[in-house]
Amino acid sequence: MKYPENLRYTKEHEWVLVEGETGTVGITDHAQHELGDIVYVDLPKAGAAFEAGQSIGSVESVKAVSDIYSPVTGEVLEVNPLLAESPEKLNADPHGDAWLVKMRLSKASEVEGLLTAAEYEAFLGE
Repeated sequence: MKYPENLRYTKEHEWVLVEGETGTVGITDHAQHELGDIVYVDLPKAGAAFEAGQSIGSVESVKAVSDIYSPVTGEVLEVNPLLAESPEKLNADPHGDAWLVKMRLSKASEVEGLLTAAEYEAFLGE
């Protein structure tokens, strides 16, 4: 898997795409692969605020339930409606249509502390 260069990654296997003051958050291909077939996604409501590193929800697969951690501090603007109906989309397109939430960034500088695609791939190889 080649990880998109325009995303920043966490060691907990989340990603964020920053566009202006908005961060789109999702889980990585590695995370969905490790989880297996995803059957349910529990996400926060719009308006909820989170600190970087705080759990914002969970992903349930046939194997396990795994927490999702916010890579950035901010307020949830939007939750992906696609995942309520079709959580399995996370297995098919984790870096695209199956994003989890969009957040208004409170501390944009936090993104600089996240891993680049090359650093994330090197982390996975360790």
